[in-house]
Amino acid sequence: MIKYGIIGFNSQKIYNLVSSSKYGKRVCMWSHRCFTTSQMNIFDRKTKLQQKRIAANYPDHHLYDYLRDEVAERVIDRMADIARFFPTALDLGAGKGYLANHIAQDEVGKLYQLESCKDMLELQKANDVETYDIVGNEEILPFEENYFDLVLSSLSLHWINDLPGVLAQVKNCLKSDGVFLGAIFGSDTLFELRCSLQLAEIEREGGFGQHISPFTEMRDVGSLLQRAGLNLTTIDYDEITIDYPSMFELMHDLKGMGENNAAWRRKPVLHRDTMMAAASIYKEMYGNDDGSIPATFQVLYMIGWKPSDSQAKPLERGSGAVNLKDLDKVIKSNN
Repeated sequence: MIKYGIIGFNSQKIYNLVSSSKYGKRVCMWSHRCFTTSQMNIFDRKTKLQQKRIAANYPDHHLYDYLRDEVAERVIDRMADIARFFPTALDLGAGKGYLANHIAQDEVGKLYQLESCKDMLELQKANDVETYDIVGNEEILPFEENYFDLVLSSLSLHWINDLPGVLAQVKNCLKSDGVFLGAIFGSDTLFELRCSLQLAEIEREGGFGQHISPFTEMRDVGSLLQRAGLNLTTIDYDEITIDYPSMFELMHDLKGMGENNAAWRRKPVLHRDTMMAAASIYKEMYGNDDGSIPATFQVLYMIGWKPSDSQAKPLERGSGAVNLKDLDKVIKSNN
């Protein structure tokens, strides 16, 4: 592996990284587009960055990587199903380089890792693939058009405010017939914790606030990809269930992952008696026979391709040789 170090988002070096004399102007254009035209502002990005820094500086930070490592491996398994070598790839929201740990040299040539938290990137392990580390905002992609053969993202897009805008940028920086492959938390993630906290707050405080950040609905993912201009889309999902001794260990691990709630409308205070009530409700409603509690993480996987003339095209409407009404006759004749 060749280690190129961390390149600051505003440094002159990153201008040379994309080999473009117009790079500075392009960043300004994307900045204006993302921060002045977007009407979506769900998450406090500064708070999320601080949460990541705190998680990265835990002495035992590696103990909380189990979920991201598992999902990263599943993402790369899906990438391996594409029988193609990708000379240039991007890991959007790289974290500690979870995806790079599972990528082989015969799959990807150069891997650019874009991550907002410098402390996270500095914790990545040695790997075989040639990497370029970029510290920058995941909502603004500072790359030339038609630059990457592949864009990957594993468990980072659920903190993006303007997801349609970011996917449009992904499509913009992909080469013709390039592929985007991402994993994102779905709406059923941590439903046990959400329900328990809501019931406890209603009981103890007469109402409830937002303690779990909103997640994407599976039915919306295909529309998001198509809206961004990607085609040949494929969507599937996994439900990963992890057992914890109690609700408090689950919440501690979420903090260690840097997955604290960062929504603007989050409730800042969770009273002790409400937490105790929520822990009891959690165990009563969802607890296992051994006294542990399960936590469900729904992971949505999405694949989309940038349009190309080389891609297979659907036949024109009405060009079929057999009417679907006669399908049973065709089956009988073939038998």
